[in-house]
Order: sequence, then structure tokens, then C-alpha cells
Amino acid sequence: MKALLVLEDGFALEGKSFTGEFETGGEVIFTTGMTGYQEVLTDPSYYGQMVCMTYPLVGNYGICPQDMESARVHCSAFLVKECCKRPSNWQATMPLPRFLQKFGTPGMEGLDTRALTRHLRCHGAMRGMISTKELNATVLRAKVLEQPTMKGRNLVPFVAATHPYVWRDNHPQEVSLGADGGHAWQGSGVPLLVYDFGIKWNILRCLCAAGFEPLAVPPSFSAKQAKASGAKGVFLSNGPGDPATLKAEIALVRELVQMFPVTGICLGHQLLGHALGATTDKLKFGHHGCNHPVKDLDSGKIEISSQNHGFHVVLDGVHDVHPTHVNLNDNTLEGLRHATLPVMSVQYHPEASAGPHDGHYLFARFRKLVCDATA
Repeated sequence: MKALLVLEDGFALEGKSFTGEFETGGEVIFTTGMTGYQEVLTDPSYYGQMVCMTYPLVGNYGICPQDMESARVHCSAFLVKECCKRPSNWQATMPLPRFLQKFGTPGMEGLDTRALTRHLRCHGAMRGMISTKELNATVLRAKVLEQPTMKGRNLVPFVAATHPYVWRDNHPQEVSLGADGGHAWQGSGVPLLVYDFGIKWNILRCLCAAGFEPLAVPPSFSAKQAKASGAKGVFLSNGPGDPATLKAEIALVRELVQMFPVTGICLGHQLLGHALGATTDKLKFGHHGCNHPVKDLDSGKIEISSQNHGFHVVLDGVHDVHPTHVNLNDNTLEGLRHATLPVMSVQYHPEASAGPHDGHYLFARFRKLVCDATA
């Protein structure tokens, strides 16, 4: 079935559907990981985006239940050079096309993903649409221009937790809290309150492995409830959209840093930046993939990191906040810490299931921050 991709600047590519009829839009971005497509598809941070895989063959190891990063697919569409319909993997339970169809996510193949990636690198991530119904590029572009841009969009409500839950038996399990937010901790680790703005499940797994007992709560969980919960520290998760739009969440984080040791990853890092007086700006085409070099400014070591973000924190003129990590491709900020408060965060993903695992030490560093501050 023929399909057409059109970007807001008129750039168009032909291909075909491997999931049936569709017409959908979103911000078009590319990711440079050679593996990890299932983790990409189920990462809530990709909500509202059409993801292009730069590696040409996708789907060859199928879909494995243990590789899920959430309960469903979140990206608007999946764009690949070639989709493998018959995977070869003893752990696979279904092929990629059936997985996308299960969640109503369009899949398009046969388009020139190299040309698309080069175009996005030159001109930046932009709005786009794919369709099997409308194959006239001029008409489809008019529809693209009616869509909202990523800058200025608050997408957290579409993916964030709506009820408190704990991570138990490798699954989220809802729990009931006291009227004031109090929680009956099980004593399995350092009590940690996790604000779920669209968290990846492997973050929760890594927090447990690092010696935390995480309690995940919705973004609406107040500072007063946080204090009553009995937690020793606060973790701010990843999530989608423009961080500058999250005014209520930024105000909440501003309260939390005065009450708790606070850490964060990705969107959590950006919210911390705003709460501490920094700003955020949109990157030209974002950082998406498993191969971004990051320098630890304390040790001088270079880490190869997994990343997924379209915005970055700008510390210009902010006092008492110091950079800890920097991206070696474009020198943007990848980590920060406060000079006097027990606060630290990173932009990249140390928990990445598909690797690399160079930043995995950060979970132990998170735990030390919390334990030292509450000793």
C-alpha cells in the first residue's frame, strides 16, 4: 500500500505501509541507535513524534515482553528503510508489524531514511504527516501546517501517572496512600518518591537495584503530600514535550528542592534547571540515539550515552548551579549539581536497556546523595 511523507517545508518521500491504512502527523525526528527499537517505541518521551530509524533493517529480533519501557507504544508513527516481518529470536512473541497494529501506530517503510535524516540534520526537526489516503504532496503539506509545533506543547498529561504505584515483581502495582499522602514503606530500600512524568520502566528497575524503594506518584502530588509520604528523597522522571510549559511542576520542584535531596533524568533535569533559575531552549534536531559522547567534568572521563531529548538546559547567569557533564558533539549541558543543596541531575539516560551502560554509576551516586543528606 503506497504511502507519502511530507514535511512542513515541502520535502516529500514516497514509501509504503506495513501496518494498513493511516494518516497521522507529529514532529519528525531521527534516532541513531542500531538496536533498541522496542525501547524507542514504548518510551513515553517520544509521545507526539514520528520516529525515523537511521539503521536500515528494523524488526529482525521481533518484540520481547521483557524489553517494554511502558505498557504501550507512544510515538505517532514509525519510519524505517526496511521492516523485517519474520523475526529470528527465541524470546520474540510477535513481529514488529503486529505490535504496531496492536496499538494503532502507523508503520511506513521503503522511504529513503538516509535522505530524511540528512534533511532533518540540515534544516532541523519539523512537523510532518504520513498518509496512505492522501498522496498529493501539496494537499498533505497544508494539513501539516495546521499542526502545533513541539515548542509550547505540554504533553505530560498524556503519559504521566494518574495514581500512585510501586514497582513490584517487575511490574507497576497501584497502591492507596493516606489522605495526607502517607505511605506504608516496606523497608526494602531507601524510601524514594518518584514523580512520573512519563517514566521508562527501566529507571524504576535501576533505582531498585541501586538500593531504593521507589513510590511513583502523579505530577499533581503536592509538596505537602511529599513531606507526609515519609520519603527520604525525590526523583524526577523523563517525559515528553516542552519543559517550559510545565509551570505548576516547576513551582512544585522549587518547593521540593528546599525539602529533599532531589535528582532527575531528562525532563526531570530540565524541570530542575527551570526551578533553579535556568532556562531551556529547543535543539535544532535533538539528541536521539545510543552513541552520544558525554564528558564528566569532575573525572575527565568520556561516556558513550543513550539520549532522547529535543530541549536542553541553559545555565547562563545562574548562580550556585554548576555543570557536571557536557555533550562533546555540540557542547550543550548534560548534567548539573547545586553548590549548596543536595541536588543533581543528568540530561541523558544512564538506565538505557539497549545500552550503552557507561552512565550506570549515576544511580549509586543518586543513592549516596540521598543517604549523605539524610544521615
